[in-house]
Amino acid sequence: MNKTLKIVLTGPESTGKTTLAEKLANHYSLAWTKELAREFVENLNRPYIEKDVLEIAKLQILEENKILNKNHKAVFFDTDLIITKIWLLHVYGKSPNWIDEEIRKNKNCIHLLCYPDLPWLADAVRENSNNRLYLFEKYETEIINYGFPYKIIKGNEKERFETAIEFLNLKILGNRRSV
Repeated sequence: MNKTLKIVLTGPESTGKTTLAEKLANHYSLAWTKELAREFVENLNRPYIEKDVLEIAKLQILEENKILNKNHKAVFFDTDLIITKIWLLHVYGKSPNWIDEEIRKNKNCIHLLCYPDLPWLADAVRENSNNRLYLFEKYETEIINYGFPYKIIKGNEKERFETAIEFLNLKILGNRRSV
């Protein structure tokens, strides 16, 4: 059984997940992975379809397993299958059982749930400027349903970083030392 702690940055679009994942990984000198969906959708040269989202989920699983099998102490993930599951439910009204089964396999996982209190910044891939709070609530419900420990991350970039550090230090070590 893999003992690597999976630390997931979860949350709606434009809530600082990538920035925070990279900053935390640097702070703790740990590995991190970028969001796969962004690059995949950017390279489609057409609107995505359900089949594409399912392919993203499969690629996400492969990438996670590849990284987790390297036996790092912990790895930061800029998103995971919970976001993909909610994406499928939100856009297509369904998500396959195998995604739920994969999520349930994550026994050593904690989430930093980024609140949508940062300004939404448009880009070629983002599409949910008007329902970020709705999606935030869906992510939180899923995290709770799966029983993953989590912390809501709010505020400006500095406040988000400090809140995450405080939570991770307590969660991982039970004290205020660094990982």
